[in-house]
Amino acid sequence: MSDTIIEARDLRFAYTDAEGVSPIVLDGVDLQIREGSFVAVLGHNGSGKSTLAKHLNGILLPSGGAVYVQGMDTRDESRLLEIRRAVGMVFQNPDNQIVANVVEEDVAFAPENLGVPPEEIRQRVDEALKAVGMYEFREHAPHLLSGGQKQRVAIAGIIAMQPRCIVLDEPTAMLDPIGRADVMRTIKKLNRTQGVTVVLITHHMDEAAQADRLVVMARGRVVADGDPRTVFQDVEGLKKVGLTVPDTTELLWQLRQDGLDVPLDAISDEECAAALYKLLKD
Repeated sequence: MSDTIIEARDLRFAYTDAEGVSPIVLDGVDLQIREGSFVAVLGHNGSGKSTLAKHLNGILLPSGGAVYVQGMDTRDESRLLEIRRAVGMVFQNPDNQIVANVVEEDVAFAPENLGVPPEEIRQRVDEALKAVGMYEFREHAPHLLSGGQKQRVAIAGIIAMQPRCIVLDEPTAMLDPIGRADVMRTIKKLNRTQGVTVVLITHHMDEAAQADRLVVMARGRVVADGDPRTVFQDVEGLKKVGLTVPDTTELLWQLRQDGLDVPLDAISDEECAAALYKLLKD
């Protein structure tokens, strides 16, 4: 059995506007996502990354090519419920996903609609809230929570559906640094401890650097694909498509431009500090 959970084959997509013009948003994307992996999709605004995200559980359907989820074609309407059970979506604004006046009722909403038995719903809700560190807020009103807490409740609502994969479309875009860090910790914990496949759409370099694999998009195409250490070493290539690199990589790259022998794959603050220490010591 293949360990590929999602596959895009020559995926093309165009929105048709009021004048009947169809600007191409996705232009022949080939992508395989392995079960249990943590993939970050990085790209400038207009690169097609959010449009790609909406294809991964059938919110949008291809204009050309195909997307398969566990072998199911997203264009097959009879499989859509199964596909959306397998791949859950979390969006930028948690207020758009929160539907109830009490946290635990909100997390229970999707399993109830899937026809899960009440006693199992109770168990799923408790486990999902514990997984995102929000169990003690289960009886709170969602609108009184911080942005980061609301986003974790939205993630818990998806976890309660027990999907094999969670696609997060810029989930930290509206959050402050503390909320962003909370959500990133939650995402990594789900991936590492529960084996949930994570696809994170982001434009934050520091978030992308935490993934196992980095897919870079520009003008509707995949322009780079590999582990973050390797991808971020192509500083000039990323700058050409309107992207920066992590501050650590940028600093080391500038030092290399000045002829100093430093590694470009020291992404974390600690690794960068160690590289600079070694440079000064030598």
